[in-house]
Amino acid sequence: MFVRFVRISLILIYLVIIAGAVVRMTGSGMGCPDWPKCFGYYIPPTDEATLLWAPDREFKKGQVIIKDEALEVAKADFTTGDTYSAANWEAYTEHDYAIFNVWHTWIEYINRLLGALSGLAILIMAILSIWKWKQNKWLTILSWLSVFMIGFQGWLGATVVYSVLAPVRITIHMVMALLIVLVLLLILRQAIGKQRPQGVTTGFKTLLWAALGLTLVQIVLGTQVRQFVDDQVKLVGYEAKEAWLAYPELSFYIHRSFSILVVLINVLLWRGNQKKGYGLYGMNGIMAILGVEVLTGIAMYYLDFPFLTQPIHLVFAAVLFGLQSYLILQVLIPKKTVKIS
Repeated sequence: MFVRFVRISLILIYLVIIAGAVVRMTGSGMGCPDWPKCFGYYIPPTDEATLLWAPDREFKKGQVIIKDEALEVAKADFTTGDTYSAANWEAYTEHDYAIFNVWHTWIEYINRLLGALSGLAILIMAILSIWKWKQNKWLTILSWLSVFMIGFQGWLGATVVYSVLAPVRITIHMVMALLIVLVLLLILRQAIGKQRPQGVTTGFKTLLWAALGLTLVQIVLGTQVRQFVDDQVKLVGYEAKEAWLAYPELSFYIHRSFSILVVLINVLLWRGNQKKGYGLYGMNGIMAILGVEVLTGIAMYYLDFPFLTQPIHLVFAAVLFGLQSYLILQVLIPKKTVKIS
């Protein structure tokens, strides 16, 4: 059950990353302008009428309406009278974004729902890890560390909303998700207890770390390029895709140039693994993912962002980070690790 919930948690975190990529692609980041609820509801509205004041309506404390292009929050449970009474409402002060788009709202809501499910799975995993304390204390320690991390990730999500999608906070939010993936992979590697390959050279290990570091740098640079694209969309419109990267910033050129280095290093790792017979799991998958990354990157630049290329590019980069992390863990985790069933 413990190992099963480690895997479930890992899958759910990747589903959150996928959902986050869709949120970014569709511009749905402010679909829910408050947190953790959505317009003050546990299940968000499906039409704008829910968010407009009307007579003889029941409101619960914390529920939101849009009035005069601003958000108003109910102070307590009450039923409206014949006329609007400002005494029942208070202004929402975290930001001044007050737009309702049903598609954006539900896309963001699904993203949050997956985040809550991943948090629940990680909490169950941590509770189950208590029974593993005598066998492997690190399983319990790392499991509860992941609970703290997913809680911190939720708080980061709130700050992203309150900042109206500040680019730096979006990047930190993404990196935190990758760190959670890393910790879950470490737990999984500790739990399954497979032996590590023997005779792995120092040079090969150094290349592994370099590949992982470059992938992380590429993801961070990619979020900056994505922010530049978002800014261009606001300037020239969604239909003018050919203009989004007509005059890119320096981060784009660095991102594109580093991709060559990423591919070369991983090709060297793949050849080394084949030649030395280390038997590291995931090398073939890494090469396939790199192929997808290169193709989607080329398509976005030269074919004007075909549909779904942006989220695919981001999600596969996150999967690449996970596989590279697991490669390193295969080398580092001692062969005497106790198998946990």
